[in-house]
Amino acid sequence: MVPWGREWGSSSAPEDVPAAVGVSHAVDEAGEEENTMDLHDTVLSMGEWQRLIHRAEAGEIAEPLENVRYHDPTPYDAIFVGGGAGGRFGSAYLQARGGRQLVVDKWPFLGGSCPHQACVPHHLFSEAAREMDYMRWNSGTLWFGEFDEKRASIRDLVELFKAGRNNPHAFMNWQSKEQLGMEYILNAEAEVIDANTVEVAGRRFTARNLVLGTGASTYVPDVPGIDLHGVYDFASLIEELDYEPSRCVIIGGSKIALEYGSFFQAAGCPTTIVSRSPLMRTASLHHVDEDLRTYVIDGMRKRGMDIFEGAEPLEVLGNGKVTGVRVRRADGTEVTLDTDFVFIGTGERPDTTAYVDVLGVEVDDRGFITVDSRMRTSVPGVYAIGDLIGAPMEMFKARKCGMTAARNIMGEPYEFDFSEYPDFLHTTYEVTWVGLTEAEARERYDDVVVIQMPPKGIRDDELALPCAEGSMLYAFTRPELTGMQKCVYDGKTRLLLGAHHVGFGAKDAFQYLDHLIRKGITIDEMGEMNELFLNPDHFIQLSRLRAGNSNLVDL
Repeated sequence: MVPWGREWGSSSAPEDVPAAVGVSHAVDEAGEEENTMDLHDTVLSMGEWQRLIHRAEAGEIAEPLENVRYHDPTPYDAIFVGGGAGGRFGSAYLQARGGRQLVVDKWPFLGGSCPHQACVPHHLFSEAAREMDYMRWNSGTLWFGEFDEKRASIRDLVELFKAGRNNPHAFMNWQSKEQLGMEYILNAEAEVIDANTVEVAGRRFTARNLVLGTGASTYVPDVPGIDLHGVYDFASLIEELDYEPSRCVIIGGSKIALEYGSFFQAAGCPTTIVSRSPLMRTASLHHVDEDLRTYVIDGMRKRGMDIFEGAEPLEVLGNGKVTGVRVRRADGTEVTLDTDFVFIGTGERPDTTAYVDVLGVEVDDRGFITVDSRMRTSVPGVYAIGDLIGAPMEMFKARKCGMTAARNIMGEPYEFDFSEYPDFLHTTYEVTWVGLTEAEARERYDDVVVIQMPPKGIRDDELALPCAEGSMLYAFTRPELTGMQKCVYDGKTRLLLGAHHVGFGAKDAFQYLDHLIRKGITIDEMGEMNELFLNPDHFIQLSRLRAGNSNLVDL
């Protein structure tokens, strides 16, 4: 162990980092010495973790950050390659089951892309989009001032996020070490040697099992000019945006196309979506009700967005920097869209080449690793989790995949079926759904009952419902903006088959509605619940209005 100062050419430890942290020496396979930063016997505060992560991201710290019990002779039950949601939760669960784990990640923090470049900034941007949209609709009324377009900025929000994103990183590093007792090596990539061995920072580690969880990244379509400056995806937007966009073209119709597009539009950047598929009809989304879809897309257009469905991007134009996109529309005509900002929203693919070459794991035609319901790959002792195994690219799936792998590794047969799940996306609304759509229900059941708001036959602008927190002003000024909702029942069994909502504040309810639908909740049991009125979703009280009828009919 050598003091920090020796590594940095100074007689004292780096600013704000405990002197107890030192640099230890590993010996690689060639016999050469490599440095690692040993954190095992040091408790870092949240602030110290944040500063350490920041310095590692800035390239000031190249050493791996290690929290490893090297003197513990207990063999590892699993090495988790990738410390995102699946690797972290899988590690915690394996520890809880009495196993020993090691998780390795190339980044200097645990948690993966979600808090760093993906779902956390998406939620920040979506909240900002909702606020800017709200201020626009109310501009110059009541106590609202005139909306100042000059103060709405995409880049400002990106910089705000970057300035604060190390807080959750620091917490996950701290919690994983101090509360969960996890072993990890961060700021270093793991090279998979075989089905039981990885090499990290010049050392080889072996385990009974490997769990692969290195995620996926944006699928970049083969479009000429796609490599020009001014073309971004969700990750490079955070890391590389160096100007304020003035006009945006989004290539693709995925979830993030709708979510980021709504943010760009709300921030004053006129946005056009170019999608081969109808929006919200892509393969990665299921159970999207047509009435919900219509409300959402009409709302995006109402806010000024241009949407080309059935269209194909032919070329990104520019001389070093983006100036436009040439598009073939659904009717076969071509148009050039002027823009200085192209955003790729075409979904994600994993990089599994090394796993195929070294381990021989089976993958599908898009490169996703094939697993069974226990997360086992085609190679004994090798598991794969999270985005590496395909859709849905959702946090619950990644976490529960890690948990599933851990339980099976520790001898507990456990299967995870993620074919059905609640889903959501953001525009300037929360858009949430679970279970069957009305059309799907009618294909499977003879007696389908629909309870919705506004009811069929009443226009959005004729009824200020549903409304609650987030939409009360709209209810009195612009009723067509309050949202919509629908629940679908089987009239014979009285079972709730599906629920669909556009509005504000109802997303939490769908986590529990998913469970209740699986358990077979009926309209009568829905009516027995106690609503917190005004509740964002009016499912309880509307169901109660029909629950007393022996023969159910629409409402």
